Amino acid sequence: MQLQVARIGKPHGIRGEVTVQVLTDAPADRFVPGTELTVEPASKGPLTVISARWNKDILLLGFEEVEDRNGAEELRGVKLFIDTETADEDDDDEGWYEHELVGLKARVGNDVVGTVSGLRTLTVQDLLVVEDANGAEILVPFVEAIVPEVNVEGGYVLLTPPEGLFELNKPEDKKLEDKKPEAGAADTKEAGQ
Repeated sequence: MQLQVARIGKPHGIRGEVTVQVLTDAPADRFVPGTELTVEPASKGPLTVISARWNKDILLLGFEEVEDRNGAEELRGVKLFIDTETADEDDDDEGWYEHELVGLKARVGNDVVGTVSGLRTLTVQDLLVVEDANGAEILVPFVEAIVPEVNVEGGYVLLTPPEGLFELNKPEDKKLEDKKPEAGAADTKEAGQ
Protein backbone atom coordinates (compact mmCIF):
# COMPACT_ATOMS: atom_id res chain seq x y z
CA MET A 1 0.00 0.00 0.00
CA GLN A 2 1.19 3.51 -0.79
CA LEU A 3 1.36 6.18 1.93
CA GLN A 4 1.51 9.87 1.00
CA VAL A 5 4.44 11.54 2.79
CA ALA A 6 4.52 14.97 1.12
CA ARG A 7 3.11 17.30 -1.51
CA ILE A 8 5.46 19.42 -3.60
CA GLY A 9 5.03 23.19 -3.46
CA LYS A 10 6.92 25.89 -5.30
CA PRO A 11 10.51 25.81 -6.58
CA HIS A 12 13.28 27.16 -4.33
CA GLY A 13 16.31 28.74 -5.97
CA ILE A 14 17.68 27.83 -9.42
CA ARG A 15 19.16 24.36 -8.79
CA GLY A 16 15.91 22.39 -8.88
CA GLU A 17 15.05 22.29 -5.17
CA VAL A 18 11.38 22.37 -4.18
CA THR A 19 9.47 23.21 -1.02
CA VAL A 20 7.27 20.43 0.30
CA GLN A 21 4.26 20.17 2.58
CA VAL A 22 5.35 17.39 4.94
CA LEU A 23 2.66 14.78 5.68
CA THR A 24 4.73 12.41 7.81
CA ASP A 25 5.84 12.55 11.43
CA ALA A 26 9.31 11.21 10.50
CA PRO A 27 10.67 13.39 7.67
CA ALA A 28 14.28 12.61 8.61
CA ASP A 29 13.59 8.90 7.96
CA ARG A 30 11.46 9.38 4.83
CA PHE A 31 13.64 11.76 2.81
CA VAL A 32 17.09 10.20 3.14
CA PRO A 33 19.27 10.75 0.04
CA GLY A 34 18.90 7.75 -2.24
CA THR A 35 15.25 7.15 -1.32
CA GLU A 36 13.07 6.57 -4.38
CA LEU A 37 9.57 8.01 -4.07
CA THR A 38 6.52 7.05 -6.10
CA VAL A 39 4.64 10.09 -7.37
CA GLU A 40 1.16 11.07 -8.46
CA PRO A 41 0.72 11.74 -11.32
CA ALA A 42 2.95 8.79 -12.27
CA SER A 43 4.19 10.60 -15.40
CA LYS A 44 6.28 12.91 -13.15
CA GLY A 45 8.34 10.17 -11.51
CA PRO A 46 9.55 8.20 -9.74
CA LEU A 47 11.81 10.72 -8.01
CA THR A 48 15.05 9.95 -6.16
CA VAL A 49 15.98 12.21 -3.22
CA ILE A 50 19.51 13.65 -3.43
CA SER A 51 19.15 16.34 -0.77
CA ALA A 52 16.86 17.24 2.11
CA ARG A 53 17.37 20.33 4.24
CA TRP A 54 15.33 22.66 6.39
CA ASN A 55 15.03 26.39 5.66
CA LYS A 56 13.38 27.72 8.83
CA ASP A 57 10.18 25.60 9.05
CA ILE A 58 10.12 24.57 5.39
CA LEU A 59 11.61 21.31 4.09
CA LEU A 60 13.50 21.65 0.80
CA LEU A 61 14.09 18.56 -1.35
CA GLY A 62 16.34 18.03 -4.33
CA PHE A 63 15.88 15.12 -6.76
CA GLU A 64 18.31 13.38 -9.15
CA GLU A 65 15.80 13.80 -11.97
CA VAL A 66 15.44 17.60 -11.55
CA GLU A 67 18.35 19.85 -12.46
CA ASP A 68 16.90 23.36 -12.63
CA ARG A 69 14.06 25.69 -11.61
CA ASN A 70 12.05 24.89 -14.77
CA GLY A 71 12.04 21.19 -13.89
CA ALA A 72 11.10 22.02 -10.29
CA GLU A 73 8.20 24.21 -11.49
CA GLU A 74 6.75 21.22 -13.38
CA LEU A 75 6.53 19.27 -10.09
CA ARG A 76 4.26 21.80 -8.34
CA GLY A 77 1.34 19.93 -6.72
CA VAL A 78 2.87 16.45 -7.23
CA LYS A 79 2.16 14.02 -4.37
CA LEU A 80 5.03 11.92 -2.99
CA PHE A 81 4.44 8.38 -1.70
CA ILE A 82 6.39 5.58 -0.03
CA ASP A 83 5.55 1.89 0.11
CA THR A 84 4.08 1.26 3.59
CA GLU A 85 5.46 -2.30 3.71
CA THR A 86 8.96 -0.83 3.57
CA ALA A 87 8.02 1.85 6.09
CA ASP A 88 6.54 -0.69 8.52
CA GLU A 89 9.84 -2.55 8.68
CA ASP A 90 11.61 0.63 9.80
CA ASP A 91 9.00 1.95 12.23
CA ASP A 92 8.36 1.12 15.84
CA ASP A 93 4.81 0.69 17.13
CA GLU A 94 4.46 4.28 18.38
CA GLY A 95 2.10 5.65 15.71
CA TRP A 96 -0.68 4.97 13.24
CA TYR A 97 -1.19 5.76 9.60
CA GLU A 98 -4.33 7.52 8.43
CA HIS A 99 -5.52 4.45 6.51
CA GLU A 100 -5.39 2.43 9.77
CA LEU A 101 -7.58 4.96 11.64
CA VAL A 102 -10.22 5.89 9.04
CA GLY A 103 -13.45 4.00 9.68
CA LEU A 104 -12.80 3.32 13.38
CA LYS A 105 -15.70 4.12 15.69
CA ALA A 106 -15.04 7.02 18.08
CA ARG A 107 -16.27 6.14 21.56
CA VAL A 108 -16.65 8.06 24.79
CA GLY A 109 -17.00 5.29 27.35
CA ASN A 110 -19.36 2.79 25.69
CA ASP A 111 -21.18 5.44 23.62
CA VAL A 112 -20.29 5.76 19.94
CA VAL A 113 -20.05 9.50 19.15
CA GLY A 114 -18.87 9.25 15.54
CA THR A 115 -16.48 7.69 13.05
CA VAL A 116 -12.87 8.64 12.32
CA SER A 117 -12.82 10.13 8.81
CA GLY A 118 -9.25 11.42 8.64
CA LEU A 119 -6.01 12.45 10.28
CA ARG A 120 -4.47 15.92 9.96
CA THR A 121 -0.73 15.89 10.57
CA LEU A 122 0.37 19.26 11.93
CA THR A 123 3.64 20.64 13.29
CA VAL A 124 2.51 20.94 16.91
CA GLN A 125 0.19 17.93 17.17
CA ASP A 126 -1.94 15.71 14.98
CA LEU A 127 -5.72 16.00 14.86
CA LEU A 128 -8.18 13.13 14.44
CA VAL A 129 -11.09 14.12 12.23
CA VAL A 130 -14.27 12.55 13.63
CA GLU A 131 -17.57 12.74 11.78
CA ASP A 132 -20.55 12.73 14.14
CA ALA A 133 -24.01 11.25 13.42
CA ASN A 134 -25.12 14.54 11.79
CA GLY A 135 -22.13 14.58 9.42
CA ALA A 136 -20.36 17.40 11.30
CA GLU A 137 -16.55 17.31 11.57
CA ILE A 138 -15.04 17.29 15.05
CA LEU A 139 -11.29 17.90 15.32
CA VAL A 140 -9.84 15.94 18.22
CA PRO A 141 -6.25 16.54 19.38
CA PHE A 142 -4.50 13.18 18.87
CA VAL A 143 -2.75 13.15 22.25
CA GLU A 144 -2.78 10.42 24.87
CA ALA A 145 -4.74 12.53 27.39
CA ILE A 146 -7.70 12.82 24.96
CA VAL A 147 -7.24 9.62 22.90
CA PRO A 148 -5.96 7.13 25.49
CA GLU A 149 -6.70 4.02 23.41
CA VAL A 150 -6.54 3.14 19.72
CA ASN A 151 -7.80 -0.39 19.13
CA VAL A 152 -7.49 -1.10 15.41
CA GLU A 153 -8.39 -4.78 15.86
CA GLY A 154 -11.45 -3.84 17.94
CA GLY A 155 -12.48 -1.17 15.43
CA TYR A 156 -12.55 1.85 17.75
CA VAL A 157 -10.70 4.74 19.35
CA LEU A 158 -11.53 5.69 22.93
CA LEU A 159 -11.87 9.41 23.62
CA THR A 160 -11.83 11.33 26.90
CA PRO A 161 -12.67 14.78 25.51
CA PRO A 162 -12.60 17.90 27.65
CA GLU A 163 -15.96 19.56 28.15
CA GLY A 164 -17.06 21.53 25.09
CA LEU A 165 -14.72 19.85 22.58
CA PHE A 166 -17.60 18.56 20.45
CA GLU A 167 -19.19 22.02 20.30
CA LEU A 168 -16.01 23.86 19.21
CA ASN A 169 -16.35 23.12 15.51
CA LYS A 170 -20.09 23.61 15.18
CA PRO A 171 -21.26 26.56 13.08
CA GLU A 172 -22.61 29.43 15.16
CA ASP A 173 -26.27 28.76 14.22
CA LYS A 174 -25.97 25.16 15.50
CA LYS A 175 -24.44 26.33 18.80
CA LEU A 176 -27.35 28.73 19.28
CA GLU A 177 -29.86 26.04 18.32
CA ASP A 178 -28.41 23.70 20.97
CA LYS A 179 -28.74 26.32 23.72
CA LYS A 180 -32.46 27.00 22.94
CA PRO A 181 -33.30 30.06 25.07
CA GLU A 182 -36.36 29.95 27.29
CA ALA A 183 -39.60 31.30 25.85
CA GLY A 184 -39.63 35.09 25.91
CA ALA A 185 -35.90 35.39 26.67
CA ALA A 186 -35.05 36.43 23.12
CA ASP A 187 -37.82 39.09 23.15
CA THR A 188 -36.48 40.58 26.40
CA LYS A 189 -32.94 40.74 25.06
CA GLU A 190 -34.06 42.46 21.84
CA ALA A 191 -36.16 44.95 23.78
CA GLY A 192 -33.14 45.85 25.95
CA GLN A 193 -30.96 46.71 22.93
